[in-house]
Amino acid sequence: MLELRTWREKTGFIVILAVIAFFLFFPVYWALSSAFKANAELYLSDPTFVPHRPYLGHFINAVTQGPLVLQLGNSLVTSTASALLNAVLAALAGYSFAKFDYPVKRPLMLLILSAQMFPFGVLLISIYPMLQSVGLLDTRIGLTISYIVFALPVSTYMMYSYFKQVPNELIEAAKVDGASNMRIFRRIVMPISLPAFITVALYAFMWSWNDLLYSMTLITSDDKRTVGPGLLLRYINENNADWGGAMAASFIVAAPIILVFSVLQKQFIGGVTSGAVK
Repeated sequence: MLELRTWREKTGFIVILAVIAFFLFFPVYWALSSAFKANAELYLSDPTFVPHRPYLGHFINAVTQGPLVLQLGNSLVTSTASALLNAVLAALAGYSFAKFDYPVKRPLMLLILSAQMFPFGVLLISIYPMLQSVGLLDTRIGLTISYIVFALPVSTYMMYSYFKQVPNELIEAAKVDGASNMRIFRRIVMPISLPAFITVALYAFMWSWNDLLYSMTLITSDDKRTVGPGLLLRYINENNADWGGAMAASFIVAAPIILVFSVLQKQFIGGVTSGAVK
């Protein structure tokens, strides 16, 4: 591990970290502070940094009025399904690329990774008529498939990088004992690859949960809408903007992500850093 030797190096490093932390967390603090302000204080000409009287009305209204609970359920279903399916498919594809040799392996891998180079809108334009032609437009299944399509290239490469570190001797020893390829994958490779699997699933879950563009375009029914477009349509429109309600609802929506990341942070960090050290 590198060490900072002089006081100038240490001071400079601390200043840089402080500036980065300020730009990262001040918007979050300002949003949280606004969520606890009543409208009378929120729209003062001289803004207050700390609420004079913490106000819970925005949080109560967000939960008791409107479809936020229904939208949270829709996001939970689509995000969980896309995360698990994406992780399973990425694990199978990554293991294939890392441990098997076949003629089209490299071109196929480049083809899959090249899908990530296209902007969100281009992929969405391609996915939209496909879902429409098979009757999956405005359905949770169609939205889940679109999330998998977008997240799968990066997820496959993440699993490929991890599987490359799994010793071939371990797999060869299992083959000598008569285990099939699928049995080796399920019983030997996957148990030791759990941090990478969780990292990929968490990446797909976070992307799906925070999505706005795909869910806004592919879902048109109010009862199937997810939290991203739900918050935008309810709190911000061309005639009015309820900033206090929007901030409170945003923190309620962010709670599941914070909870999942807190529970799985060790596995997530282990999975992210595992590909950097061999």
